[in-house]
Amino acid sequence: MEPTARTQAAPDRTADSLTVVGPLGPGYDAILTADALAFLADLCRNFGPRRLQLLTDRQEAHARFQAGAKPGFDPATQAIRDAEWTVAPLPADLLDRRVEITGPVDRKMIINALNSGANVFMADFEDSNAPTWSNVLDGQINLRDAILRTIDFTHPTTGKRYALGEQIATLMVRPRGWHLPERHILLGGAPVSASLVDFGLFFFHNARQLIANGSGPYFYLPKLEHWREAELWNDVFVFAQQALGIPVGTIKATVLIETLPGALHMDEILYALRQHSAGLNCGRWDYIFSVIKTLGHDPAFVLPDRAAIGMGQPLMQAYSQHVIRTCHRRGVHAMGGMAAQIPIKNDPEANAAALNKVRADKEREVADGHDGTWVAHPGLVAIAKDIFDAGMPAPNQIDKALDPVDMDALEAVLLELPTGPRTEAGLRQNVNVGLLYLEAWLRGNGCVPLYNLMEDAATAEISRTQLWQWVKHGAQLDDGRTVTPQLFRAVLGEELDVIAQTVGTERFNSGRFSEAKDLFTALVLDPHLADFLTLPAYDLLATAS
Repeated sequence: MEPTARTQAAPDRTADSLTVVGPLGPGYDAILTADALAFLADLCRNFGPRRLQLLTDRQEAHARFQAGAKPGFDPATQAIRDAEWTVAPLPADLLDRRVEITGPVDRKMIINALNSGANVFMADFEDSNAPTWSNVLDGQINLRDAILRTIDFTHPTTGKRYALGEQIATLMVRPRGWHLPERHILLGGAPVSASLVDFGLFFFHNARQLIANGSGPYFYLPKLEHWREAELWNDVFVFAQQALGIPVGTIKATVLIETLPGALHMDEILYALRQHSAGLNCGRWDYIFSVIKTLGHDPAFVLPDRAAIGMGQPLMQAYSQHVIRTCHRRGVHAMGGMAAQIPIKNDPEANAAALNKVRADKEREVADGHDGTWVAHPGLVAIAKDIFDAGMPAPNQIDKALDPVDMDALEAVLLELPTGPRTEAGLRQNVNVGLLYLEAWLRGNGCVPLYNLMEDAATAEISRTQLWQWVKHGAQLDDGRTVTPQLFRAVLGEELDVIAQTVGTERFNSGRFSEAKDLFTALVLDPHLADFLTLPAYDLLATAS
């Protein structure tokens, strides 16, 4: 059923009124109530200007990096890094997080993830969710129903019914990043922060029920680049709790360390959120993307194939261990990275090889000192849990302290160039995966299984920024060829032909491959590296949603 156009506004208590311009679909009026919109309007009025200033600060930092400056630990916050302090105690249902599953906020996914046997389900409005208006609002409805335990789903073709079991995972929610707008809600005629929309609507409708359920409003915070961005979130949390009469500190939030600048602000981020902190997470795919974005303007810093940038690379190992060292010193969880593999049902040998990679990755994480890990598919929960059960009998290993390191030496390793081959196969993988993912995203699907991996926006960002860098600097492949715009266009055409043959003519012609090709090409060949693929892509998505 298609939504019908309708507008609803919060009470106009100032000259700037908040207005919903997105169509009102079934059940949306229960989310977009006058009280909820008034609460959201207060959030946007109080914190929207600071958000915009922080985004300006980001742009100025990026300009310095593009001009050759390198990020580093901030001398002005040395006292925070040197002092002995810990974050506030955690609630009982966040003490054991050994396996967390993530995925978008569609109804079936929420039920399966909560039933998966994982300790935590991170419901994602961000990288695995294409933010169509219907995805965003339906996601809010789905989460409300899950918290009320009224959620169910019947498959439209098989008739199979899905419902919650007795034991379900603890729920955490990832709102969209500070950089993203929500164009279907306007304040004073301008789009509001997507972060505040996702957080505000969820918190307003569900915080009290979550507390009544014996849990609480728990969040994951993405793509922070500076401790002041964490400080903004902390002030939002304080305001929101006070507005609803909920004790300050009830909210708990884990920050994804998925930017290189953010990795150099770990202590400061935890300190800014110390009333509300639930630790840090290694968002390693976005982190690789950020390394390229931050350092990739330097022609001496040209990365190898994305497949070569594993956790054994010195900069990635140092990043992961710095998360553990920092979190454990501050008395909170250090969460490991994503296992993106999907079980391969029709190829036992390939499936065994994939699962062996998962095992090796999780064994490394628990041995290093991580307190839990991420998986993308329910079929990986038992494997990850077995490994963490064996290596971490207690609910966590926060008491495992890593030896101190010289911070200057650590800074140097975090800025170290990864080594490895640069191949035609890697070039083709970037083109193929980038096109397939972007086309699916434009159709409203942000969580896409490709080649037995669950891809989200982070891996698409690695693909397009790596291609941009290789073209920009005329990178040389191992076979001696230079990556030129002409070579990129030739490979793009060939991979489009492969995709058309694979998906079939009807699917290819009815999809959004032409738009994906045009946007992907423009981003790769632009002399200036765009901050996020999802910003120009949202222009196309918003016109179709």
